[in-house]
Amino acid sequence: MAHRYAARPLLALAISLACGTAPLYLQAAETTQAQTYRFDIPGQSLDGALAAFSAVTRVQVLVSGELTQGVVSPGVSGNLGQREALGQLLGGTGLSAAFINADTVTLEKRVDTGGALEVGATTISAERLGATTEGTGSYTTGAVTIGKGEQKLKDIPQSVSVMTRKQMDDQNTTKLSEVVKRTPGLTATKSPGPGMFIFSRGFEVGTLQYDGVGIPRNTYALGSYLTENMAIYDRVETLRGPAALLQGANSPGGTMNLVRKRGQQAPTVTVTAKAGSWDHYGTQVDAGGPLNTEGTLRGRFVADYDTTDSFVDYAGGWNQTVYAAVDYDFTPDTTVGVGISNQKGHSRPNFMSLPRYANGSDIGLSRSTFVGANWNRNVNNQTQVFADIEHRFNDDWKVKAALVAMDEHNDATYQATWDTIPNPGDTGTVRYVDWVTDFNTKSRGVDVYVDGKFEGLGLRQEMVLGANYSKLTTDDFWARAATPGADIFNIDHNRPQRDRNQLFQAGNATKSWYDIRQKGIYGTWRVQVLDPLTLILGARTSWYDYSYKDESGARGVYGEPTSSTTQSNGHVTPYAGLVYALNEQWSAYASYTDAFEPQTNLTTSLTVLKPIEGQNYELGLKGELADGRLNTSFAVFRYDQENRAAQDLQGGKVCGGWYCSLASGKVRSQGFEATLSGEVLPGLQLVSSYTYNTTKFIKDDTYEGKIFSTWTPKHLLKVWGDYQLPGDWSDVSVGAGVTAQSSTVAYDRTFSVPGNALWDSRVAYKINQEFTVAANLNNMFDKQYYIPAYNANWGSNYYGDPRNVMFTMTYTPQF
Repeated sequence: MAHRYAARPLLALAISLACGTAPLYLQAAETTQAQTYRFDIPGQSLDGALAAFSAVTRVQVLVSGELTQGVVSPGVSGNLGQREALGQLLGGTGLSAAFINADTVTLEKRVDTGGALEVGATTISAERLGATTEGTGSYTTGAVTIGKGEQKLKDIPQSVSVMTRKQMDDQNTTKLSEVVKRTPGLTATKSPGPGMFIFSRGFEVGTLQYDGVGIPRNTYALGSYLTENMAIYDRVETLRGPAALLQGANSPGGTMNLVRKRGQQAPTVTVTAKAGSWDHYGTQVDAGGPLNTEGTLRGRFVADYDTTDSFVDYAGGWNQTVYAAVDYDFTPDTTVGVGISNQKGHSRPNFMSLPRYANGSDIGLSRSTFVGANWNRNVNNQTQVFADIEHRFNDDWKVKAALVAMDEHNDATYQATWDTIPNPGDTGTVRYVDWVTDFNTKSRGVDVYVDGKFEGLGLRQEMVLGANYSKLTTDDFWARAATPGADIFNIDHNRPQRDRNQLFQAGNATKSWYDIRQKGIYGTWRVQVLDPLTLILGARTSWYDYSYKDESGARGVYGEPTSSTTQSNGHVTPYAGLVYALNEQWSAYASYTDAFEPQTNLTTSLTVLKPIEGQNYELGLKGELADGRLNTSFAVFRYDQENRAAQDLQGGKVCGGWYCSLASGKVRSQGFEATLSGEVLPGLQLVSSYTYNTTKFIKDDTYEGKIFSTWTPKHLLKVWGDYQLPGDWSDVSVGAGVTAQSSTVAYDRTFSVPGNALWDSRVAYKINQEFTVAANLNNMFDKQYYIPAYNANWGSNYYGDPRNVMFTMTYTPQF
């Protein structure tokens, strides 16, 4: 509990500090403060919060009752050290803390020191310094690492958001597709396989970062198997707008950085069991902590198993993920981390799904309609290896090197329908198509950079210099053959199965190989040119090599191999930004960013077109409020892209029997977005965003004036909040939210997909310090809707999930 002031040993403290050493009891305090405790203290009176803090840590808090009278604490939740937990408890109270020995702390009025809480023997900040989100209980973070090093959101002159571990857990976000669904400004559509295509501001996000290392992921031959299990990640950082500075080619939409969980400083174990709609069951064990007495060796282990049927008849499967990682401090300044994960999935897939009428209108089939065969099968096996090393020269300079290696195998055998139904009232007879696919992909990435802060010419400066390399190679095969006679209104799921050789004899097949390699050097320089104004300049020089080869055939005979290649050597992409600090909480910014995309189209002289080039302009306002517990932003953006391939109708059909191309196309994406994330009221965590985005062909022979990105809605709203009830109900939390978007256009532009608004909710009850139960209800009002579609012919039209529920029990033993 909180006590009134007692005498402090000021003389001993003064003598020790004068001699340049800390007294023994302060050294002990530092050791104790490094320990991690489990906190779950809701927002309440400061006296009550301090009493709960003392009960957990056995630390005596000395404070005058006059200072705490009527003061409210925001609370604290998660596995934290004493200092960080106390800093969060004091957020917004105007008080600072000082440890006077290992188990005693005093509170007093804060001395304004430019944002930090000066606390005598130690410093406690209410800001969440550091990017790790586990255990913070927050929907925001004090810093992100997507731009190398750690930077506050309000200091980055581009649109960046973070999905924290707390938000993922509250919304039961277990797959990357669900992260995309709940991230500001992002949209996705299902690929023909089980994965998806991700879009930001109208452009595909083709490269993902893993702990800051970028590797290509959305290669079509891979089937876009972006099915990552989120159980092994601490957070997902998303940059919207060009990411060429860090990734080079093919990154106008942005990127996502998936940051892994690491071993904690204290032993922590969480066991989770789930049960929900469509026989959906899951179990997970997540354990971590020190592996030696010194705490210099830390480990993490996650095992997750999930099995489910589907609202679609016959469809369903299971997924298993295992992850292990260790971090070792070779010295106090050098840390090495290694990890490995394996994800396996087996399913009976619902590939390519429902057809439409020829005019694009909806046939009106049930959401449970399965168009495949009962022997449909899909297997996915992904293994990742991670490694990194960081050396801290001092408080201002560090160097870090990291690598990621990913091997992925995907194969499937399935049937799906093909064709449209001519008109309403016609028979439902269509062709069905047998498919066999066998995709094998190897991805490698490495990134090395130096990050440092210094003063020069009286100006505070920061510099990042780095280099990275990525490689993707594939060895793929698919075969298919179509057969008439399927009745879409009365489907026979026992149609015969044919192997790859039979399909090749009856239809066609393709073997293909991708080889995509990219390397680059990059740098940024931040300089505080005036006290409130920071200038950021950067550039990247990229070398890009792309090669694609295939052998296609029919009726058992392959034709001549075909290939396409493109290169871009020494391509420079500049970057510039200004950040003006309006005050300690608010900053305004402006930025300019370049991006480029190499092309494989040929001119009439049979030379490859020059790369597509784009320029992004962005203006914005960002706020870091409530001692860092709340972040908000508003941005206006425009991205113009030039040199897009357009048909050269005057050049004759001399490029493989068809028209060649001209670099004459132009596209524009523009709009604005507003975001808010974090604690808006004591106990209320909120994340919300609204995005207005239009995309248009500015210059094109066929589509000029029309929508460019057919899957990007003009209006996109995402809101979710979770409130921990006060007082006697503090063991209960309730959550609710909505995801709404306007209509989109099918990829072939033959029909529109109506917009929708989907409401979700959650209620959780903390039984005691170890057990918590929760229920998530998704699509509460059972809205029937389609996700963004391809065309009427393929049958690639998928219903979204109907109303469904998931019950979760979490057990966290106290050590």
